[in-house]
Amino acid sequence: MKKTFAIIGLGRFGGSICRTLSEQGVEVLAIDKSDEIIYEYKDLASHAVIADSTDKKLLQEIGIKNADHVIVAIGDDIQASLLTTLILKEMGIKTVTAKAITDYHGIILKKIGADHVVHPEIEMGKRIANKMISSSVLDYIELSDESSVVEVVIGKKMIGQTLGDLDVRAHFGINILAIKRAKEIFISPEPNKDLAKDDLLVIVGADDDIKRFRDHMLDND
Repeated sequence: MKKTFAIIGLGRFGGSICRTLSEQGVEVLAIDKSDEIIYEYKDLASHAVIADSTDKKLLQEIGIKNADHVIVAIGDDIQASLLTTLILKEMGIKTVTAKAITDYHGIILKKIGADHVVHPEIEMGKRIANKMISSSVLDYIELSDESSVVEVVIGKKMIGQTLGDLDVRAHFGINILAIKRAKEIFISPEPNKDLAKDDLLVIVGADDDIKRFRDHMLDND
């Protein structure tokens, strides 16, 4: 079953995450106080709602508890960011990722229960979104608007097979740059190289091809 996400605050950071998740076919509940911003996202997100995220009753009414992962991407209102995060954790939201404006803001977010704290100036929205989609994706580096380098944990169905058996270039149009195994790394591995449990692959390709590979070959729970 695919994860469902809710994004609170659709500024540059939250909007970037919303667009990326939506383009990946993920169910997204988009929330913002501005009716103009919600109008902009109404046809992109699965659901777009005008709401004050510091109103616990209102959050309950719009069904935010159905989300597996909530991203608090509120802009410069630190008080609203902290209160929203606190309310979400009190409601029992399993995973809350919160945007921090300052280091001290981030420390407080952690103390009140945020599971992940991000600083957008260090980690851009698209990179974070792609890492959240699948537990198999460990790192994501955007090379251009349409291609990326991704580090992933191999799927169960890949264990014991060789790179030649999988032939990911022919089937998915991607290339394997390296295999990372414990403290070893195999650069430009040969086709007869077999894969073992917990191996990491460093792959490069077009974003659409990487998505097809991830959907078909990796364990995305």
